[in-house]
Amino acid sequence: MPLLTGRLNTRHFLLLTAFILLTGCKSPPPEEMALIPAGEFTMGSNEVDREAKALQYGSKKPWYANERPERKVSLPEYYIDRTEVANKKYKEFVDATKHAAPPDWANGAYPGSPDNPAVNVTWADASAYCEWKDKRLPTEQEWEKAARGADGRRFPWGDDFDIKKVNTMGEYQGITPVGMFPEGKSPYGVLDMAGNAQEWTADWYKPYPGSDYNDKDYGEKFRVIRGGGWGGMGHYTLQVYVRSAFRSTAPPEGRFNDVGFRCVWPK
Repeated sequence: MPLLTGRLNTRHFLLLTAFILLTGCKSPPPEEMALIPAGEFTMGSNEVDREAKALQYGSKKPWYANERPERKVSLPEYYIDRTEVANKKYKEFVDATKHAAPPDWANGAYPGSPDNPAVNVTWADASAYCEWKDKRLPTEQEWEKAARGADGRRFPWGDDFDIKKVNTMGEYQGITPVGMFPEGKSPYGVLDMAGNAQEWTADWYKPYPGSDYNDKDYGEKFRVIRGGGWGGMGHYTLQVYVRSAFRSTAPPEGRFNDVGFRCVWPK
């Protein structure tokens, strides 16, 4: 009887393999990722800073200008990490590949909690980690859809700001462990897409199609980072910077204590 069972199991395995090859079914996604279904979503914003609040708070650029025009974007299905890549996950990569650790790691040991986001990583570092996991960094479009859903909400959880759902404005005096704010999840169950650590995306900082805003920084000088950070000082503590449509930038070789990343799949 055990022999018969073994034969049946082998036969079932062969049939399943043939079915996958014939139907083109995808392999299952990596663990700890959220499915973002195919379809349209609202990207960008048509908001205008009519009272010039940005200048009053010391910002060098007008709010919202590089987010225009708001438009509909359609994407195929994909998966995205539910949380930012944590220190303990990034250490696995460093140990396995001998990739250089961030400069604030002492003797190969990361600072803070193993569940804190891995920060002080360059764009190339983040991209290399995703490649090692057979994934890649998200495009701006993929990141924004995962953050705000198909209904164009301002924040992952809705249109109204709620300090209880996000680590920002210096409320916690620094980085907190990933997944600490489950009530701040996006419509797809993705966590930490506002506040805590900002996140590298795959894209260069360029104007949206139809944009009327001329920014001297457009081009292939800066990568886009998304999500807003934990806060700090000055105008960067404002809620406007953790909106899902907000676009920030950084030189790809830069390292920052509030910039981490997450990956998408398939490549």
